[in-house]
Amino acid sequence: MLRDGITAAIRAAVMQELAAVGYGRLSIEAVARRAGVGKTAVYRRWNSKLELVLEIVTRVAGQSLPLPDTGSLMGDLEVLLRIVARALRHRLASQIIPDLLAEAARNPQIAQTLQQALRANQRDVGILLIDRAVGRGELPAGIDPDVAVDLIVGPLYWRLAVARTTLPEDYLPRMAAAIAAGLGADNHVSARFEADGPVPAGGSADIPLPT
Repeated sequence: MLRDGITAAIRAAVMQELAAVGYGRLSIEAVARRAGVGKTAVYRRWNSKLELVLEIVTRVAGQSLPLPDTGSLMGDLEVLLRIVARALRHRLASQIIPDLLAEAARNPQIAQTLQQALRANQRDVGILLIDRAVGRGELPAGIDPDVAVDLIVGPLYWRLAVARTTLPEDYLPRMAAAIAAGLGADNHVSARFEADGPVPAGGSADIPLPT
């Protein structure tokens, strides 16, 4: 139990150091001081700064996102966008992500780790959202999941992690509507309406997000 506590303290210290000084200036000694342990405690678990950071990044980026079923594609999209926006605007994430993206351009191992961890998680969430919508009849079958994931999460990453601009109050609902249209929801529902009559609209529930 004590060992688990030390490991957790080191992981938290890494995140705080990354936010404070960035990967380039991060050191094992500074991580150990912030965690309140000796540097040998760090080296017993990780052999280098790179190995330490890669393990932490993989662990954090690979955390699954909760995605409640709201009963409609628009509702699911709005909830997912709110969750991603909240994560990207977290004080640590907003400092760490731009630094790691810049470092990834210079370090292939960091680039590969970010790509694998983020892509796998985002793809799983995207496939879940699309499968629900296809099952409800809101989207046509056969949508390319990779294209869909890029369309769903790409704009927010660009706006918050790269351009670092604020979101207008109505931005997320408008973005959800644009994504739904881009995925073919409007055309598919219109075709069903013409063939079968009106399609009941799903409600967009106000889902409380995890803190």
